[in-house]
Amino acid sequence: MKLASNKKSRTIIYRRNPGDPLTAAQRKNLAELAKMPDSEIDTSDIPELPAGAWKNAIRGRFYRPIKQAVSLRLDADIVAWLKQSGPGYQTRANQILRHHMLKELERR
Repeated sequence: MKLASNKKSRTIIYRRNPGDPLTAAQRKNLAELAKMPDSEIDTSDIPELPAGAWKNAIRGRFYRPIKQAVSLRLDADIVAWLKQSGPGYQTRANQILRHHMLKELERR
């Protein structure tokens, strides 16, 4: 771990290697920071974005739901139909089910 300090801005930078335990001083520093109200945090080095910065934003673009392995019995003709388009039949089955689920949720 390396410790760098900037006397002018009172900035403390910790450089840690993965797996290095926190020192008592680091734990104390983090506890003090956690107690600090948001209004006291200096955000001058990260100015707010202009209003137009979000106009093309897409909600959930990088969202990836957690996958859960299941054992599911399907009719053989359904599996054959899913597999006829090539690899990725399980992903296609998931997409079909998600599409149906979302349509049903819209109707509620």
